[in-house]
Amino acid sequence: MNTYASALRYGKKYLADRQIENSGGDAWYLMEYVWGIDRNYYFLHSDDIIEQKDEERYRDLLQKRGSHIPLQHLTGTCDFMGLTFQVNDQVLIPRQDTETLVESALSRLKEGDRALDLCTGSGCIILSLEKLGPGIRGLGADISAAALAVAKRNRDSLGLESDFCISDLFEGIEGVFDMIVSNPPYIASGKIPGLMEEVRGFEPLLALDGGADGLDFYRRIIKDARDFLKPGGWLGLEIGYDQREAVEELLRRQGFIKTETLQDLAGLDRTVWAENPF
Repeated sequence: MNTYASALRYGKKYLADRQIENSGGDAWYLMEYVWGIDRNYYFLHSDDIIEQKDEERYRDLLQKRGSHIPLQHLTGTCDFMGLTFQVNDQVLIPRQDTETLVESALSRLKEGDRALDLCTGSGCIILSLEKLGPGIRGLGADISAAALAVAKRNRDSLGLESDFCISDLFEGIEGVFDMIVSNPPYIASGKIPGLMEEVRGFEPLLALDGGADGLDFYRRIIKDARDFLKPGGWLGLEIGYDQREAVEELLRRQGFIKTETLQDLAGLDRTVWAENPF
């Protein structure tokens, strides 16, 4: 008969043997998911006997994680900005890096502002702004109907009222906004085969591929953004760590002012902001 402790030891070794990054953490999160326990319970009951059916379910999930299926696809959720979002293989898994964009957006928003999130995916950006912000009206747009279905489920589970629409960037958008934000696809096509298997094999290519140089979506967004921004409105873009100069130059050429690049917690360039002049 196995215990919580022996099951966790098995899980850590199983994932480590398969070169899973953060094998110990993932083994624990899957245990937490299967048994619904927290660390306090585990330390008090680590030698308790576990039921065979639960252990079998745990080992099944370990096998899937060992084949590089993302942890978040197995649990169906991801924490972002202190909120829990539903995710699946139709949306990009929210990353901590993107919290840089959300936090800096929150500092620029005012009550009653209208914000647009392009390439919204799971809706994690616009829904975080609506949930944590000063009282804004949010619209999320995406070309993928499957992604929007996830975003709407997240909206409903968070008790929010953001609107979502199918749109190829600005194609289906009407009106003007105080802020436009986006975490667009920005990985150069040639770099995608070198990504982690969890990313290249299980996350939607539509959310990753930014064209030959990774800048295709920035060109399109920046070209049209001023037509949808109020004077004095802000455009905020997540970028790759090596794209700062290129994106800032695109913004300047299009007439944006007050360009500012912010770093993520790792000290890498991650978010570019620019203002639509009055």
